[in-house]
Amino acid sequence: MATLEDIGVSAFINIGFTFLFLLGFAFIRIQPWADRVYNTKWYIKGMRKSNNRGGVFQRFVNLDARSYVTFLNWMPEALRMSQADIIDHAGLDSAVYLRIYILGMKIFVPVTIAALLFLIPVNVSGGTLLSLKKEVVFTDIDKLSISNVSAGSQRFWIHLLMEYLFTFWACFILYKEYSNVAFMRLHFLATQQRRAEQFTVVVSNVPHVSGHSISESVDQFFQRNHPEHYLGHQAVYNANKFARLIRRKERLQNWLDYNHIKFEKHPDKRPTRMTGFLGLCGEKVDAIDFYAEQIRVLDKSITAERQRVLKDSKAIMPVVFVTFDSRWAAAVCAQTQQSKDPTKWLTDWAPEPRDVYWRNLAIPFVSLSIRRLLMSISLFALVFFYMIPIAFVQSLANLEGLEKEASFLRPVIEIKVIKSFLQGFLPGLALKIFLYILPTVLMIMSKVEGHLSLSALERRTASKYYYFMLVNVFLGSIVTGTAFEQLYSFLHQSPTQIPRTIGVSIPMKATFFITFIMVDGWAGIASEILRLKPLIIFLLKNTFIVKTERDREKAMDPGSISIPETLPTLQLYFLLGLVYAVVTPILLPFVLVFFAFAYFVYRHQIINVYDQEYESAGAFWPHVHGRIIGSLLISQLLLLGLLSTKKAADSTPLLIVLPVLTIWFHKYCKSRFEPAFRKYPLEEAMEKDNMEKDSESNLNLKAFLADAYLHPIFHSFDNDVVEAADIRVDKTQSYAASPVRSEITRSEASSPSPPHYVYHYDIEP
Repeated sequence: MATLEDIGVSAFINIGFTFLFLLGFAFIRIQPWADRVYNTKWYIKGMRKSNNRGGVFQRFVNLDARSYVTFLNWMPEALRMSQADIIDHAGLDSAVYLRIYILGMKIFVPVTIAALLFLIPVNVSGGTLLSLKKEVVFTDIDKLSISNVSAGSQRFWIHLLMEYLFTFWACFILYKEYSNVAFMRLHFLATQQRRAEQFTVVVSNVPHVSGHSISESVDQFFQRNHPEHYLGHQAVYNANKFARLIRRKERLQNWLDYNHIKFEKHPDKRPTRMTGFLGLCGEKVDAIDFYAEQIRVLDKSITAERQRVLKDSKAIMPVVFVTFDSRWAAAVCAQTQQSKDPTKWLTDWAPEPRDVYWRNLAIPFVSLSIRRLLMSISLFALVFFYMIPIAFVQSLANLEGLEKEASFLRPVIEIKVIKSFLQGFLPGLALKIFLYILPTVLMIMSKVEGHLSLSALERRTASKYYYFMLVNVFLGSIVTGTAFEQLYSFLHQSPTQIPRTIGVSIPMKATFFITFIMVDGWAGIASEILRLKPLIIFLLKNTFIVKTERDREKAMDPGSISIPETLPTLQLYFLLGLVYAVVTPILLPFVLVFFAFAYFVYRHQIINVYDQEYESAGAFWPHVHGRIIGSLLISQLLLLGLLSTKKAADSTPLLIVLPVLTIWFHKYCKSRFEPAFRKYPLEEAMEKDNMEKDSESNLNLKAFLADAYLHPIFHSFDNDVVEAADIRVDKTQSYAASPVRSEITRSEASSPSPPHYVYHYDIEP
């Protein structure tokens, strides 16, 4: 168990790493060679360009002495941009994400002040642990916890009152924040410019009708059931080989560009290469002519493959993007059941084009159920598998219990420096390492489940990660840590005394979580702003791989908020803060420092670095709200269990009311605000449609929607690829539509079925 001295060692190490990372960032960010890594967002927006002026040395080293004097000016700069500007600059998802940190500070600033002023004096004056020193292992820090209050004491009324106050305060702030975010979302959607997803519905499990193609079935179904508003549809094809050919051409084109640049620099010497394996052997030929010929041959293969895919009836998938002539019509279709068979003609709002996860579009309904069952079983097994390393981490954090049963380890463990390192720093670091690869594994599991959008994949992965951290990091650490701490007591006392021992020792796990917060929430956040891994990767690519400006742009890795990893971690800190606010208040300042520091860092990253892959308009907020409510319930039940072991018969029954009130509050918020995140109001859709008709009466919606959901492989680096394969969408005749639409000509209305375009569903964009 970590002592006050061990916590001091951990704090010294982590604060040292934090300042080292911050100073390293402040120095490196002003160097020209690192500018693309720390200002990636501005390069992507075209508002910043590489500085090629000056000598070679000046291109790599900043010689402006004044910039070194003000090398910390990035700190105030991160706070200057307003919330409205952040929404315009980075999107609503980024602004809502930052509000989670603000929510943490709003909740925990007054809670921390109240807990330190009222609860710690009550706990310190209890003196119970001194009378149990032969039975229970504890440190000076544990004297600040509820464990130090004697059984049956009237002091527990203070803890009960504080739990009520903290819960009411948290619910009040949660209500206001849910209301604000819901308003921000509705306002954002109402003020958005016209977007393809506002008029588009994704339809899956299209049934096969004998003698009809998928496109003909879709056309007939929607012209019959939505005759007034149906515009057309785009089918989805399996084009694996086509995508591989496109990517191969991109690589060849890049080599051709590189050799053209070489020739422009040295016009007296044509670049050459060998025709053999990897250009290392064979006949030496002109490089420009070689790659030009390779591309010409490949263009023929691309055209032939495109024709093959279109003629192959097995290539078409039972999923389509259906478009309507108004937002109102799309909302009606997306939010209603289309068939008496609930497993067919499944409709939902289409994700925005860059949010589509093409690989999962055509998974059948039955397959989805099987996949999700298998992944649930796999997640269950993974959670229990990870209990092994968690138990190992706890064995490092709790050496006293092991020393009593394994005395041969005592000579090594008792070395002061080693013991402080093992208990104060290593457990948090080891847990961080064990959790490092977990988000990647959980993302793969979510992809197997078959979700249709990147945003849904990230939210589902975040849910899995949170439940994993709840079971393993929180509950697992408490259970295994308690077992290791009180190993001697468990082995030598009566079974009837074990609940009392657990009740006393659970609050003492705060020392482990304090070390974890310092490693993950202090030094870990500082390492995030340094971006050491992206920096090294960029330098390696820039040295050995980059040949053209296109390569250099690809070498920049802007990253993103990484919802699957950061959101569960945030929710864990809410859980720790709310659970230990009454139990062990000394943990609260560490949580508060995390929220303030992380808000500052992520605000800087969102403004200058991150480039979000999609925009979900804050769709993850209900998950945040729900899990904070869950944290409140866990804190109440834990306190209820602790007081029951403390024989606080007078105060304990009053706690039963609190979970009931919390659940009622959650249900009220869910019914009051969650519809804004799940459905699109028909009133709002109709109002926006009418405004658009008044302002743009001649709008050609068909042309606007024609190639909106064309797969990214057809929006390739070179428009000639699309034109050569004749895949470019003709925006004047892209859809067959309902004959009641006034702007559709008779010839268009008589078209037998809408043209359908090739989409690849089995390649991750």
